[in-house]
Amino acid sequence: MAAESNKTLGVIFDLDGVLVDSYQAHYESWRRLAAEQGFEYSREQFAATFGRTSRDILSHHWMKPLSADQVAAADDRKEELYRQIIRQDFPIMPGGPELVHSLHRAGFLLAVGSSAPPANVELSIELLGLRDVFGAVVTGRDVQRGKPDPQVFLLAAERLGLAPAACAVVEDAPAGVAAGRAGGMTVIALTGTATRQQLAAADLMVDRLDELSPARLQKLLLAVR
Repeated sequence: MAAESNKTLGVIFDLDGVLVDSYQAHYESWRRLAAEQGFEYSREQFAATFGRTSRDILSHHWMKPLSADQVAAADDRKEELYRQIIRQDFPIMPGGPELVHSLHRAGFLLAVGSSAPPANVELSIELLGLRDVFGAVVTGRDVQRGKPDPQVFLLAAERLGLAPAACAVVEDAPAGVAAGRAGGMTVIALTGTATRQQLAAADLMVDRLDELSPARLQKLLLAVR
């Protein structure tokens, strides 16, 4: 199929754990935030909430109750710590930029659908060198409900001008897989952040981004339309 025809198909990428190998950087930023507040923060605690917005974590899953103002301040501080970490050592996911560029050349409409705040998303896209290829970028500040609610992906599809059924979502977290499914999209799960069992609801599971290609995504999307 010609590249022009692919403009009726979209691919929406989660950012953390998909295009950015940010798991360790996010854990470290949460650990530092907790330490500043006098708490220890375990990898098990981090894994249990990975993929949720930081506001949701601080509001409902933190070590102590926080007021709305305290949530906002802690949220800002956590993300400031995260950006400090990735500026020093930016962790690109192998094959990520190459896949995005190949899809762009093939004519797919592309978007980011991330729970992260705008400053994190903007910095990551800049460091990835992908600023000019995404037709839509949706961040955690654009939505009222975080994953597993599908709002972030539905808004990304809307901004691309596509129906949800014409879009594939590339995700690494169970909450993101659930969001894509709830939104009526084809879901591709990238292993590494979660176990294969936790990602089993996805339509396709891959261990590396270089297992994906424009032809494979085109075939997958057209098969379910």
